[in-house]
Amino acid sequence: MANRRDSRIEPSFEGSPRAKSSEGFSVSEEDRVVPRTRKSAAKGKSAKAKSRGRGRDRKRRGLLGIATRLAYWCFVLCIWGGIAAAGVVVYYGAKMPAATTWSVPDRAPNIKIVSVDGALIANRGASGGEAVGLDEMSPYIPEAVVAIEDRRFYSHFGIDPIGLSRAMVTNLLGGHFSQGGSTLTQQLAKNLFLTPDRTLERKVQEVLLALWLEHKHTKDQILEMYLNRVYFGSGAYGVEAASRRYFGKSARDVSLSEAALLAGLLKAPSKLSPARDPKAAEERAQLVLAAMRETGKIGDKEYKTALSAPATRAPSYWTGSENYVADTVMDELPDLIGDVRGDIVITTTVDLNLQKLAERSIRRLIDESGKKLNVTQGALVSIDDSGAVRAMVGGYDYSTSQFDRASEARRQPGSAFKPFVYMAALEAGRTPDSIRNDAPIKIGKWTPDNYGGKYYGKVTLATALAKSLNSVAAQLTMEVGPDAVVEAAHRMGIQSDLQANTSIALGTSEVTPLELTSAYVPFANGGYKPDIHFIQRITTANGKVLYAGSTGSAPRVIKADIVGMMNSMMTGTVEAGTAKKAAFNWPSAGKTGTSQNSRDAWFVGYTANLTTGVWFGNDDGSPMKKVTGGVLPAQAWHEFMVAAHEGVPVRPLPGTWKSTPSDTIVPDEIPSADASQPSAPPAAVGQSQPAAPQPVAQAPARQPRPAQTVDADGFDMPSDSESTASIKHPVPPGDVGGPKKRRQTSILDILGGG
Repeated sequence: MANRRDSRIEPSFEGSPRAKSSEGFSVSEEDRVVPRTRKSAAKGKSAKAKSRGRGRDRKRRGLLGIATRLAYWCFVLCIWGGIAAAGVVVYYGAKMPAATTWSVPDRAPNIKIVSVDGALIANRGASGGEAVGLDEMSPYIPEAVVAIEDRRFYSHFGIDPIGLSRAMVTNLLGGHFSQGGSTLTQQLAKNLFLTPDRTLERKVQEVLLALWLEHKHTKDQILEMYLNRVYFGSGAYGVEAASRRYFGKSARDVSLSEAALLAGLLKAPSKLSPARDPKAAEERAQLVLAAMRETGKIGDKEYKTALSAPATRAPSYWTGSENYVADTVMDELPDLIGDVRGDIVITTTVDLNLQKLAERSIRRLIDESGKKLNVTQGALVSIDDSGAVRAMVGGYDYSTSQFDRASEARRQPGSAFKPFVYMAALEAGRTPDSIRNDAPIKIGKWTPDNYGGKYYGKVTLATALAKSLNSVAAQLTMEVGPDAVVEAAHRMGIQSDLQANTSIALGTSEVTPLELTSAYVPFANGGYKPDIHFIQRITTANGKVLYAGSTGSAPRVIKADIVGMMNSMMTGTVEAGTAKKAAFNWPSAGKTGTSQNSRDAWFVGYTANLTTGVWFGNDDGSPMKKVTGGVLPAQAWHEFMVAAHEGVPVRPLPGTWKSTPSDTIVPDEIPSADASQPSAPPAAVGQSQPAAPQPVAQAPARQPRPAQTVDADGFDMPSDSESTASIKHPVPPGDVGGPKKRRQTSILDILGGG
């Protein structure tokens, strides 16, 4: 039945259609066409569902096709992109030197400056710190750096595809370049070989160099090189310099919280430096600690402990006065060893304990009295009998001013210059018991008034020096001649140009605290002028000696009996004169000085152990409020010297001169004035001088900074059978020294005070 429905049956006619119209033609019941019944609703729904399914299949096949085509074109693009990238690499790589010529450049040499007992004073040079081995530094440092900068450092091959992809996605989503994706190896390559320019060429070269570094060095070697060269901000290159800079300790002793702070700086060293923004540095350090915990470098307990005890920045790294010493050492270094080609260690003569003591004394007095007395700056220099500088403070705060007032500031010494006047007078035949009339005098248009306007009449030279009487000093200068005073000062160690006029008696020519203090040393050591020096020895990092001090001869510049007389006179200054505040339980001597309107206040004093000079004033030359050498300078000197001599056996000053009792003093005979002598003063002012002694030649010596060198040849001084003393001091370089032109003074200069 079903077959019949499916196929149509056509009728058949045989013969004539008309004749046989009814023959053979019949229709049965089965031949009837039965109309199909309507499908049920359920079957209709099923058909529609099948239709929709076929539509979905077609859509799925369409999406799959699109995805397939997209994948295909992506693959094609990747191939072409890879070819293009390879071409770029080849192009820029061809511009680089052959890989066989590549080598890691030497690290910039570090200059380690230490005290006489080996304590660190400063690290100088481009790096600012010595190299520290990975196994020497605190283990927290490499762990912190790897955790925050390159977690897959020990697993990648110099380039981190995962990190690079993440950085690309972040940059695309952010719409700006915020992450670089560089590994530590790439960063090292950039630091070693490349400029900081962000160009395609530089990036390609960075990748190639990173691959080369990974091939040539182990991971630990790469990390060690990185940590010793990377910039940590505030001028610190390498972990040692940064640890010293921020915490005042070696990288060997850094704690977990300190290591986290250092590692956090690498993202933006200048911006995150704790010296600039402590809060930002600490917030970044907390992120580093979290990263270390995530990577398993530290546990929860260590993490919480580090958060509760954040790193404390050392506030005094750049304020320490020892940096003035370091600056001076760096200035002298080229004369001793030439160019520095590797790490070196410089052992200085400075005692760091004395240095800190001197700094505290200067700062305390300025802090307590500076505002009231209008004092903003001070300087202190202390030198032993061999010429070794034991302490030097060049100002109130090195961090705010690196100008070294101890060795570079030329200021008027006032009456602190008078010992050279009296020394010249003693060498010309006067004694401490010689009498002069302390009264107002006038020399040309100049009237050398005493401080406070008080005069004492007839006094001994010892009393005149102890009370710092200006009129007597001026008389003595007229008697011996300004040239004799200048010669005596230069012979003792003054290097600055001095104006040979009568007013030199009151210290009107400018000198530095370092040279004035050094010129007092022969009084303390018995009459010898040692080489003033800061450097004791220079070695390589491995201990090879490049320069060493040796035992040499210091020339005698003043006779022993004159030394005894000067010490007797200047002892009176401390015991009963203008420097009474300086006295302590050691035999000591010295001289105060105050320039006009209290612009400068000085005290230079000495024991048989140390000679120390102190200066207070203002950089702009503004007057202080009634500050004299017997006030702040004498106080600072006393405080420093008491501590410096603690536990040291007491020694007497050189010389045995004893003044004649006052009731038996006999005035010098007064010869008639000779107007033909240019150095003779008017008869009403003083006495003529005896014939000048013959000069004694002596070898030129190396001078301290900022030295104008003075040749010792031609100095006028009495001869002495004891010509030299054996004093330990460094051998000076042969190119230091030279003749100095002497200024000639006319009678008009003397009479006019000009």
